[in-house]
Amino acid sequence: MDTAAQRPAPAPASARAGVAAVIAGRRARRRRHATASIVLAVAVFVLAAVALMFGDTFYTPSEIVRVILGETVPGASFTVGELRLPRTALAILAGVAFGIAGVSFQTLLRNPLASPDIIGITEGASVAAVIGIIVLSLDGPVVSAMALAGALITALAIYLLSNKGGFAGTRLILIGIGVAAMLQSVISYLLSRAAQWDIQTAMQWMTGSLNNASWERVTPLALASLVLLPLMFSQARSLGMLRLGDDSAAGLGVRVTGTRMLFIVGAVALLAFATAATGPIAFVAFMAGPIAARITGPGANLLLPSALIGALLVLGGDLIGQFLLPGRYPVGVITGILGAPYLIYLLIRTNRQGASL
Repeated sequence: MDTAAQRPAPAPASARAGVAAVIAGRRARRRRHATASIVLAVAVFVLAAVALMFGDTFYTPSEIVRVILGETVPGASFTVGELRLPRTALAILAGVAFGIAGVSFQTLLRNPLASPDIIGITEGASVAAVIGIIVLSLDGPVVSAMALAGALITALAIYLLSNKGGFAGTRLILIGIGVAAMLQSVISYLLSRAAQWDIQTAMQWMTGSLNNASWERVTPLALASLVLLPLMFSQARSLGMLRLGDDSAAGLGVRVTGTRMLFIVGAVALLAFATAATGPIAFVAFMAGPIAARITGPGANLLLPSALIGALLVLGGDLIGQFLLPGRYPVGVITGILGAPYLIYLLIRTNRQGASL
């Protein structure tokens, strides 16, 4: 028997070269993703350190470390431990939450305009908070709880209205934009009927600010992040496959319905807790995903880079608003100034190139 005749023919050189090119491309994308994530993480650490050290009084890194470790440092224990540290922690947690919520919706709906800022969920939180402040004369944690409930109820309503006859991303976006416009009208009406003091309080909340940061505001968001982030990161690969479409993702072994529900519920919950803690910080959820896509390149997993960019946007915006401009401005004003031209740019690019990240 001729065993040589039974051996498979060697693959053509062109096929081997193609396989090698694919493997090399995957390695390059992984290196780029890892490098970008490390650089972004270092940038977040640097901005956090700057936020803790600088202010009316400068504290050295050693003093800050001692405060974090629980030592009593005259002056620094209060200024850093009770003012700057909760503000910085809230900025990071809120930025991560907004970034992940935004990129989750944008990926699920395969449209960079499908951000919670655009499709009405943020307005749901704002309406509930404004009702609490103006109509019910509430403040503090109760307003935050109402904002949380408002975001969750609005997200559920949008999903149910858009799910008639099957899930469709374009229908959800259009219904969300309509709901956002309706809720914005409700906010305008409530503000027009409110007393001057209530208007100032409501506008301060609606702008998005870290000025009232405290450990009481940090704790609920931290607990929600501790529960939701591991679940969402464990399914990050499945989320990336959903960009290929439901049929393709299912063919690759993704549980489409379960993955979609996990990220919708997780994103809405993160957004609701973050908005309840800081108010609706404009455009962070909208900008984080597209910026991450530009940095990491096509085909990359965007969950971690988007989270880090969200933290950078909130930390950087807060530092700019506090120290680099005449007067002091809430972080939502700064991110709004950055986000408005970026929205125009993304609308133009989406119109020319299509709707995918």
